[in-house]
Amino acid sequence: MIELRLGYAAYESPIGKLYVIADEKGVKRIEMFEEDWQNYQKENPTLKEDLELCGEAVKQLDEYFQGYRQQFELTLSVEGTDFRKKVWEALQSIPFGEIRSYADVAEMIGNPKAVRAVGQANRTNQIPIIIPCHRVIGKNGSLVGYAGSNTPIKRKLLEVEGVKM
Repeated sequence: MIELRLGYAAYESPIGKLYVIADEKGVKRIEMFEEDWQNYQKENPTLKEDLELCGEAVKQLDEYFQGYRQQFELTLSVEGTDFRKKVWEALQSIPFGEIRSYADVAEMIGNPKAVRAVGQANRTNQIPIIIPCHRVIGKNGSLVGYAGSNTPIKRKLLEVEGVKM
């Protein structure tokens, strides 16, 4: 098996330091929390800073946070089950500045009873912001289930997009 080149870049965003990880296929992960980043580094001890691999993603994230970009134009290196990939694809079709419920996303993928599974797919999204799981909220309009209990980050991302919560 051929190993793909893997690299990272750190980006100071309005929601804190983000670590963008990419391989030769595209963006692989965005780590939003220092502890998760530390764990990822331990699991990938040969990981090196690589602005060639990650530079475009950092540039587009910066444009997003500055209000210049509403849609990401990046190749992704997504890993997951077929179901989760279907959910993540649906998330990418939610327009900038709009929100959907978990039930809406289940409907979007043609599986209206899969609301909990949609929530699990959201939870395991390894490329937050670019795959906009922050645009999914509870059916009652509540900010639920973002990176565990980090709903203030979800609120901030929605504010970046002009959504008032």
